Amino acid sequence: MSLHGARVAALLSWVNSTNVCPDPLKDLSQLQDCRVFIRIIHKIHGSKEGECVLDQPLPERISFIHGFLQKHCRHKLAAENLVSAQKLLDGEELALAKVAVLLLYHTSMSCKNPGDWNEFDYKTQVELASILKFVLDNEECLNENLEPFLQKKAELSSSSMSSSSFEEHSPLSPLPHKPEVHFLELQRISSFPSTNLPSTPSSPMGDIMQTPQFQLRRLKEQLVFERENREELEVEMAENHKLVMEKDAQITMMQQRIDRLVKLNEKQAEDQLEPKEIEELREKNESLVGRLHEAFRQCQDLKTEKAQMDRKINKLSEENGDLSFKLREIASNMVQLQRALNELSEEHNTAMAQSEEKQRQLEKELHAALQDKKCSEEKIEILQGKISLLEDQLAKLEECSTQEKGEVMGDVFKLEELKQEVSSLTAKGMRLEEEKQQLDSLVTSLQSSLSESHRAQERLKRDLQAQAAEGQA
Repeated sequence: MSLHGARVAALLSWVNSTNVCPDPLKDLSQLQDCRVFIRIIHKIHGSKEGECVLDQPLPERISFIHGFLQKHCRHKLAAENLVSAQKLLDGEELALAKVAVLLLYHTSMSCKNPGDWNEFDYKTQVELASILKFVLDNEECLNENLEPFLQKKAELSSSSMSSSSFEEHSPLSPLPHKPEVHFLELQRISSFPSTNLPSTPSSPMGDIMQTPQFQLRRLKEQLVFERENREELEVEMAENHKLVMEKDAQITMMQQRIDRLVKLNEKQAEDQLEPKEIEELREKNESLVGRLHEAFRQCQDLKTEKAQMDRKINKLSEENGDLSFKLREIASNMVQLQRALNELSEEHNTAMAQSEEKQRQLEKELHAALQDKKCSEEKIEILQGKISLLEDQLAKLEECSTQEKGEVMGDVFKLEELKQEVSSLTAKGMRLEEEKQQLDSLVTSLQSSLSESHRAQERLKRDLQAQAAEGQA
């Protein structure tokens, strides 16, 4: 099955960004000789321990890469099965992609400056961030899940979801708002120690490297690295101590031999030995003394080196303790911040449902009031037309005889009733206008409350980001 095109392109872009090959790579097959991987390891690790391997046959180069992955990439038990040496020897593209993923993961854990990722375009950063997120989420089952993740069968779903999935898991994605916030709780949480950081990273790779999950993993990597360094130094110190003990034993034996030779020399001198034999003994004695002085010097050098190693181990122990304490403190702060965010989210969901229902009800009442007002205005216009007509008829009646006026008095009374009805409507209209203004005021108040909730959650989010980034510092 073919590989996921977008992820392969993103991995090649990252390999090209390391600037370890003269010409940009366009296909995974260009990585078959594994020399690019070794050069990347040199650049990441800052050493030339594998430089001589570049000129050796391919099996030795693959063996060196396997050793690096087992030692540094936190997949020691699964590395042999995760990346098959035979498949690398055959130049299988899936195996080459796996090595690139593991080296990308190790590089991102070693990178100190998130801004280095800004040289990639947004789409490439989204794919690289999705790869890192996948490795973080599947560390315990990477051997089973990495192949399907890199293959083409996941392309349709992952290509349309990679950006949204990353944004969904990113701590920098906008959170929903809620109308009420416990400001005392926010003040208590925001008082945790934090470091002043630059503005929020504007790239997906910068965002994923600021997540609490990534920061905690980086701290754990540092602790493991320091612990392994300390163990190696302790082993080296034990070997040096053993060597010092052996040298001391040799010095003791040589001193004993010198003492015996001195006594023998004295005895021979007393026995008046031949000058030639005395000269031979003197030369042997001088040789032994010279070797004794050299052994003393080596012993002194080893003791000095042992003292330096002791100081270095003590320093590493102190740094290890500081890192452990800092990790526990940051983890505790993050748990409390995350708990507060969860509580705020739950309250927000309830408040949003209530506010939306209230807003729908207010809009419904406002719409009904406006309809009622419109109907009243139309009725007033009709009645005012009738009033105008009756007033014209009344004016004409004043010119008619008394008998005719009596015949139309009923219309005059009808006229008076219409005037009263109109007055009752221009008043109902005023009440409807007042209700409309009250409804508008309620809607404005609700929007203001939502805005205040948004600002409060933004402050809480910045506190969480500060705590997450403290581990990197």
